[in-house]
Amino acid sequence: MSSVALAVTDGMLHFELSVAYEVFGAAPAGVAVPWYDVAVCGTDAVRVGRFRLEPDHGLDRLRHVDTVIVPGWADIDEEPPAALVDAVRAAHEAGARVASLCTGAFVLAAAGLLDGRRATTHWAHTEALAARHPEVEVDPDVLYVDNGSVLTSAGKAAALDLCLHLVRLDHGSSVANAVARRLVVPPHRAGGQAQFVATPVPARDDHPLAALFPWVIERLDHPLTVEDLARRARMSSRNLGRHFRAATGTTPLQWLLTQRIRRAQELLETTDDSVDSIAAATGMGTATTLRRHFNRTVGVPPDTYRRTFRARSRPVPDGSRPSHRADGHRPAAPVG
Repeated sequence: MSSVALAVTDGMLHFELSVAYEVFGAAPAGVAVPWYDVAVCGTDAVRVGRFRLEPDHGLDRLRHVDTVIVPGWADIDEEPPAALVDAVRAAHEAGARVASLCTGAFVLAAAGLLDGRRATTHWAHTEALAARHPEVEVDPDVLYVDNGSVLTSAGKAAALDLCLHLVRLDHGSSVANAVARRLVVPPHRAGGQAQFVATPVPARDDHPLAALFPWVIERLDHPLTVEDLARRARMSSRNLGRHFRAATGTTPLQWLLTQRIRRAQELLETTDDSVDSIAAATGMGTATTLRRHFNRTVGVPPDTYRRTFRARSRPVPDGSRPSHRADGHRPAAPVG
């Protein structure tokens, strides 16, 4: 069982804290994998929005967990509490994976964990983060950034995207998708997607693409083209592209490729099908095509992904922790 600590302090943003607890606090129904042991850690009772929260443990607990989540807090004009900064730094030095949600990035930056690294936070505060910490490469245009042992996200919905990304790293796409279904949210938004998209997902049944997305997902084994999608949506290819960009932040072809790769990941995780069979089932046509796109998108070939995922999915002895390389990154793992 992997352990997760939510590091809290006065003025913590309750939405981001709630998102993390909702994702890691309970396994979705029907998922037979060891779930996370979650602890809320702080120095004393803290104010979260209008609520008073009593932490389960002190901040010293952070040094003994696998993953530390640092939600954002409201007053970024103030320096983050020194006790929290020191505890987060010590946790990372002890081998923990550390992730910030929204303005929690200011804590990671104060701890020196973002020096020389690419990072993000809520778009409204990226300029402040860059000005206060010029040694950090602040990217204002992405949902989240994964540096291996250090991860940062933009605000609100992007915090949920990063939490699902962590579940995907730990347990694979099918389990992350089960969590997303429980929360009634899209199973995957790539970290490189723009923070500000007018309509991140079709929010209404009468959205022009509302019926198209599930239709495509059910037909990923077909050699679909942009013209096929436009015809199904009853609009021109140009109009389809415009609606797609507004709804997903990307093009129809890139979105379609992403869905094919996700399906391939699920099949590699859950079946013993050959790469040729998976290529056919995902509409890639040939194993060569699948390997090329998979390697470019995921970073490893399909066979390596399957071996790595299954190795990571084996139960580990109680008290053991995921190994980390000397540079702070974990061994090659499925990426989302």
